[in-house]
Amino acid sequence: MIKRRKSTCINIGNIKIGGDAPISVQSMCNTDTRDIEKTVSQIQELADCGCEIVRLAVLNKDAGEAIKEIVKRSPVPLVADIHFDYRLAIQCINNGINALRLNPGNIGKQENVEKVVKLAKQQQIPIRIGVNAGSLEKEIQQEDIPLSEKMVKSALKHIQILENLDFDLIKVSLKSSDVMTTIDAYRSIAEKIPYPLHLGVTEAGTLRGGIVKSSVGLGTLLAEGIGDTIRVSLTENPVEEVIAGFDILKSLNLRQRGVNFVSCPTCGRTQIDLISLAKKVEEKFKNLDLPITIATMGCAVNGPGEAKHADFGIAGGIGEGYVFKKGEIVARVPENQLLDKLEEIIIKSSK
Repeated sequence: MIKRRKSTCINIGNIKIGGDAPISVQSMCNTDTRDIEKTVSQIQELADCGCEIVRLAVLNKDAGEAIKEIVKRSPVPLVADIHFDYRLAIQCINNGINALRLNPGNIGKQENVEKVVKLAKQQQIPIRIGVNAGSLEKEIQQEDIPLSEKMVKSALKHIQILENLDFDLIKVSLKSSDVMTTIDAYRSIAEKIPYPLHLGVTEAGTLRGGIVKSSVGLGTLLAEGIGDTIRVSLTENPVEEVIAGFDILKSLNLRQRGVNFVSCPTCGRTQIDLISLAKKVEEKFKNLDLPITIATMGCAVNGPGEAKHADFGIAGGIGEGYVFKKGEIVARVPENQLLDKLEEIIIKSSK
């Protein structure tokens, strides 16, 4: 059982972050925010696969204006990603945004910071301080200390600005493309502040490599109880980020959404096209939102017993296979009927 770090609790729309709230899965639209229809469509697609919070890039006032309609039509809370221009932050708050991603030290004069923070406090809009290793302040970049310490120092600087203005609806992220730098930064900041932490390995890469880096980085921190929200950053359809995020949480028994799939590695005893079969099982049941484990095993002799921890499963033989439930065989059918029989038994058992 993982003992989570206790943090303060904030609300982003109807989603609780921190405290004893479940770890939430986030993603970010890659659409032009000014294109309301495409953006709303992608938000809905992300929500359909379980995404709980979506971030939008707000590059100019036209994007800020589009926020008003997008918020009205969004099924999930939205975060506006703001860089440098305090006026965009104010515009987004006025247009109903649920949270900001904003580094207060980067938006100019103190009076401009105060305007944003005052309005955010009035409207109870949280601010995520997002430190990226590649865009640190010049004076911090030049210091002769490890990169992770530079990231922490930058975060603490921005946090202090908000705390000096009596603002504590804060969430913090410290992201690097280097896994160990990311881990070190989060471990350090976790001991220094009470605020919830958003985890991510930035610029993690394409699907395969990005999931590996994110799984190692996020998984290490989550296993230590660190982290309140996560994003798996991938150069891919953002839907894949959400799927990977829940898979990471499921592997640590921190969240359960949809089916947990397990399958054995192929070996010389396998008498069925196991690789193809396992992929078909995942595809068929990927949208089944039940907290169950389904196993795909290659050996009819040992498979059911080895996967008796699974709620349901199939094991292949020569031209046929077995459907089992909690390790007990409940049906024997031709190979081409395995998936349909498995589905029938799962549906019948779940009623």
